[in-house]
Amino acid sequence: MKETINRLTAEASGLELNAAGREELQKQALSLSHRFFESIDENPAYKPFDDRELEAILEQPLDEIGEPAETVFQTAEHQVFEPGLNVPSGRNFGYIPGSSLETAAIGDYLAAVTNRYASVYSSSPGAVLLEQRLINWMANLIGYGKTSGGYLASGGSIANLTAVVTARDNAGLSPSDYSNSVVYLTRQTHHCVDRALNIAGLGTCQRRYIEMDDLFRMKPDALENQILQDARDGLIPFMIVASAGSTDTGAVDPLPEIGHIAKKNNIWFHVDAAYGGFFLMVKEGKAAMKGVEMSDSVVLDPHKGLFLPYGIGALIVKDVNKLAEAHSFTANYMQDSRAEKQIYSPADISPELSKHFRAMRMWLPLKLHGLKIFRSALQEKLLLALYLWGQFREIKQIETGSEPQLSIFIFRWIPKSGNPNEMNRKLHQELLKDGRVFLSTTEIDGIFYFRVAVLSVRTHLAEADMLISVIKEKISELEA
Repeated sequence: MKETINRLTAEASGLELNAAGREELQKQALSLSHRFFESIDENPAYKPFDDRELEAILEQPLDEIGEPAETVFQTAEHQVFEPGLNVPSGRNFGYIPGSSLETAAIGDYLAAVTNRYASVYSSSPGAVLLEQRLINWMANLIGYGKTSGGYLASGGSIANLTAVVTARDNAGLSPSDYSNSVVYLTRQTHHCVDRALNIAGLGTCQRRYIEMDDLFRMKPDALENQILQDARDGLIPFMIVASAGSTDTGAVDPLPEIGHIAKKNNIWFHVDAAYGGFFLMVKEGKAAMKGVEMSDSVVLDPHKGLFLPYGIGALIVKDVNKLAEAHSFTANYMQDSRAEKQIYSPADISPELSKHFRAMRMWLPLKLHGLKIFRSALQEKLLLALYLWGQFREIKQIETGSEPQLSIFIFRWIPKSGNPNEMNRKLHQELLKDGRVFLSTTEIDGIFYFRVAVLSVRTHLAEADMLISVIKEKISELEA
């Protein structure tokens, strides 16, 4: 047996690189990353692709013997990274752009190398305290007090799911209550909230989509009337979900009025600020989201407003004990995980037990750059959105939505002839073929719109002007 073990040890030893092997692999990876960052301004924001060609990836063998690093990196660079949306591009105005800060990537690298078990205090107190420090900072941004807490999730979807579970358990709902329970939202609420309700077992709950005003914001009077009616009907109003920057239009619901209604009726008040939350760092954003401190829970996505790589969201709850109660667990093998200090480990207040050390990708950029530079970047995005909205309003054949409340607005082309929806879809296809800029689309009340989302760290005046230029050019081509 010892001979077999020794043979297997020798065969498996290549998994542990020596100094020279690490240096060579890191050199090639670093070279790839340099090429990516140095060419990001020249590369298209969207590169069209052939499905059949890319599906060759599915047929690539995973051989018994490994391939040279150079070959593997070439495959990754050209077949994996290049096709489709170039998310970190400054000419990416679609969805909610993510920016891939280099300093955050280095934080991720260090987190993976050291592989701290970031879920439990006793295993990695430094990792847990680092996450707690970031949670406290975000809680302070929101305006919560010392009883607050939360955790870093993989993104807004899981963070919203955790909020739904906490609101459900706070209301004391049992499965027999679910079909009589009521949640209040609007048609602009992100679809992940609907999905969270289903996953949380609340698929049969009553969902009240409250009427909106001309700016796509929830109407407080309509909300309160609906709550009172539901209470009279013997239903159980248990949660209100407001948006602080909706995905479609960037709308911010009237948070102070909703907060007062929630408090008066003893209903959990949740704010989805996944996109808009970090605009609290600047005065315009703080003014737009006045009243967020009245909420019971808030979701923010650092991979949006802090320009980090995808894979980090945050749930902050005003009373962290309620979050802990909703996610309590027992397991014999985890008996050593309880910390002596009164600090909740992420495993105590979230669905995750194994989790990536996400705090490093957020903490390192904030520490290296300082907060002021982030404020300047966020302020720039707000002004760029206003600039673009004003420029589009001056184009005769463009119809814009309302002035952006944050950094998102909608517009559409009104062609001289043809069905507007069909012609705007053709315009979108031409933009995808061209690839210089990228815009995503939406449909509101049956009308096709383009969405302009300004949140890439690399979007500046030059990129904004290029967007206007390309739109004009493609409209002229379609008209011809």
